[in-house]
Amino acid sequence: MTTFVLIHGAGDVGWYWHLVEAELRARGHDTVAPDLPCDDDAAGLPEYADTVADAVGDRRDLVVVGQSLGGFTAPLVCTRLPVRQLVLVAPMIPAPAESPAAYWDATAYARQPYDQYDDPVELFYHDVPADLAAEALRRGRTQSEARLGEPIPMAAWPDVPTRVLIGRRDRMFPPAYLHRVAHDRLGVTADEIDTAHTPALSRPTELATRLDTYARHAPTR
Repeated sequence: MTTFVLIHGAGDVGWYWHLVEAELRARGHDTVAPDLPCDDDAAGLPEYADTVADAVGDRRDLVVVGQSLGGFTAPLVCTRLPVRQLVLVAPMIPAPAESPAAYWDATAYARQPYDQYDDPVELFYHDVPADLAAEALRRGRTQSEARLGEPIPMAAWPDVPTRVLIGRRDRMFPPAYLHRVAHDRLGVTADEIDTAHTPALSRPTELATRLDTYARHAPTR
């Protein structure tokens, strides 16, 4: 039995993963999806990773999954726990000692063609059922930026097999942009899924199937 450690993105909660959790548990896996202290000005990436590690406890056979800003927390968790595989979904992919605030310029995000959306539904949830999108917005929290200028305390990418999964219809991180960042930073060819930025709500069964397949083909550590 694999334990999937599911890390949400900015201003979000562990509820984001609830449909994927049900799918993975139906396949015989365990799941952990903690709420990060993302609305706490006193909390930074180390505290996010502490929260995840505390939630995992003594579980083993871990696959860590980070979505969006969770891509900064996920590799940091891999430096603290015995992780078998790391999966980044529609992610930010940090370089060692890079801060989330510095990420945008460092990855030339502004040079990537993309459309501007003022409506968060149109940006993040445009392929999510309306009731789920509304619930996601209701549960969302304000993302503190107080410590996002601090570098990730990671000297090198963790020695963990890493997969990147991109949404073909992602308006936040367009596919061409994320393919380039994944190749340049990790030397990997990213996979694609036919979703936007929040596949755990728009395509939970398909996402769970991908995660299950990744875990089954990941090396044993």
